[in-house]
Amino acid sequence: MKTNKIIYWLSTGLLSALLLMSAGMYIFNNAEVSKMFIGFGYPVYIIYPLAVAKILAVGVLVTQKQSKIKEWTYSALFFEFILAFFAHVMIKDGGQMAAIIALVLLVVSYVFGRKLFK
Repeated sequence: MKTNKIIYWLSTGLLSALLLMSAGMYIFNNAEVSKMFIGFGYPVYIIYPLAVAKILAVGVLVTQKQSKIKEWTYSALFFEFILAFFAHVMIKDGGQMAAIIALVLLVVSYVFGRKLFK
């Protein structure tokens, strides 16, 4: 039980840090992120809403209670990381490793969270 708790909080903490750094980059380095989004073919007006969504996702992930909103958050982040992976692959900028790391942390957090809080 203690090992599961350590793995859960370590993966959730690292995932939360990654999401907060990403949101910070979206907010404070908007010019660079805008260029990246244009390269992806995405509209730049979604940058700030994505940053807010990532911050809100961290708030949901660090709650210890399993709930429907937490399930939806894991689901939304899963799709976001998959889409980020393929977006980086398509433009060949080498940024897909961050998406893979985030996806692995997300799956580990989800699996061990289910073991811990069920």
